[in-house]
Amino acid sequence: MDASVIRFLKASLCWLTLGVTLGVGMAIVPEWVRYRPAHVHMLLLGFVTMMISGVAYHVFPRFASTPLYSAKLAAAHLWLANIGLIVLVCGFVGRAHNLMHATRLLGLGGVLSALGAYALAWNLWQTLRRAAMLPSRLPPVRPMPVMDRPTGS
Repeated sequence: MDASVIRFLKASLCWLTLGVTLGVGMAIVPEWVRYRPAHVHMLLLGFVTMMISGVAYHVFPRFASTPLYSAKLAAAHLWLANIGLIVLVCGFVGRAHNLMHATRLLGLGGVLSALGAYALAWNLWQTLRRAAMLPSRLPPVRPMPVMDRPTGS
C-alpha cells in the first residue's frame, strides 16, 4: 500500500477513536450533548470520509489500470482535511461555550475541509479521465445471450 493510503487509514482510525470517546463522554455526562456537532463531524468527516478517501486512493488506480493522477495532491488533501477538521471541531467546541472567534474557526475549518474534498474529487476524476484515454486490455464485450420465448402451442 502507498504511504498516503496508510496515512489516510490511520487518520481515519484516530478520528474514530476520538469520536467514539467523545460519544462515551456525552453518554456519561449529559451536559456534553452540546458537543454533538463536534462528535458527528469527527465521525463523518474524520472516520468515514478519511476511510473512504484512503480506500479510494488505493482502489481507483487499480480499477483504472493507471497511476493516481497526483500523489502530491493526495498528500495535500490529507493535510487540508485533517487540519480543517481539527479547526472545525475547535470551532464547534468554542461555539458551545460562546467563544468570540468560534464562528471564524467554523468557517476556516469548513473551507479547509471542503478544499480537501475538492482535491479528492479532482484527483480521482483525473485518474479516471486518464484511464478512459488508454486502450482497454480487456477482450471486447459480447452481448448477453437472449433466451427465445416459446411461442404458444
